[in-house]
Amino acid sequence: MFQIGEHTVDSQVILAPMAGVTDIPFRQLCRRLGAGMVVSEMVTSDTRLWNTRKSSYRLQKDQHESLHVVQIAGGDPDMMAEAARVNAANGAHIIDINMGCPAKKVCNKAAGSALLKDEQLVREILTATVAAVELPVTLKIRTGWDTDNRNGETIARIAEDCGIQALAVHGRTRACGYKGDAEYDTIARIRNSIDIPLFANGDINTAKKAQDVLNYTGADAVMLGRSAQGNPWIFREISHYLNTGEMLPSPTRIEVRDTLLGHLEALSDFYGEFAGVRIARKHVGWYLRNRPGSELFRKEFNQLEEAALQQNAIRSFFSRTDKAEAAA
Repeated sequence: MFQIGEHTVDSQVILAPMAGVTDIPFRQLCRRLGAGMVVSEMVTSDTRLWNTRKSSYRLQKDQHESLHVVQIAGGDPDMMAEAARVNAANGAHIIDINMGCPAKKVCNKAAGSALLKDEQLVREILTATVAAVELPVTLKIRTGWDTDNRNGETIARIAEDCGIQALAVHGRTRACGYKGDAEYDTIARIRNSIDIPLFANGDINTAKKAQDVLNYTGADAVMLGRSAQGNPWIFREISHYLNTGEMLPSPTRIEVRDTLLGHLEALSDFYGEFAGVRIARKHVGWYLRNRPGSELFRKEFNQLEEAALQQNAIRSFFSRTDKAEAAA
């Protein structure tokens, strides 16, 4: 348990913001399964672009979400401040600033982790954004620009000086992208440099790994991204392990099936059938990866154009594989 401003977060496991993934249906699911805090998809700070269909979905507030955390990205201090003000007026409880995304389309616009190369600009953005709202402002970064320039400690101190109230650090540099292994030495050094809540991120994919990372870095929580794709139960498993030292059993096949069906239904309800059916395809790929027969099934599934057909296909897949396992 830790505080971000006046908000108490009751779990040491947090869902990382992921563009194209952490929409309202996925955030609701992860929160229900044990995530202490969930963060929205990244939204551009250029409010002129907010009238697009994609941005309209990303900017929606879940009325059932007790802690609405909106992540914004950009490289202009005034635009970032205005984006924070508008989101605050729209009901955000916390504003999160993205300086961790390594995607070229983000970094090429002098945003995301590209900003780590310009410490003065980082200071200006953080100062302007914090001053613009009365809400807590948090920050997500990487350990540095590249392996020769791991300036995460410096950025962390700047962040605390500017009034940032929590910091998430991914254990790779911008140049690393998602290659190689995350390192936690820099995160441990950052822990010794700042007093605000710190979240460790990167390659945390089991309950034991989460405990080891917390012990090694001294972080207040772990933040999970890719390891939650198709596996929202990881929040429940890690939370239980951190609280009791006991490993929970993996979800049953029935729970996986029913959770997946519920997720697909929520996607169609949220986006409408046309978009929901298409967005569902990547999630089904994540849920079923490494399951026998899933590769051929996914090729067939991806041709389906109706939500009801997708639901029937999922039920049929689990029925077939259940019978095959029983006969083996």
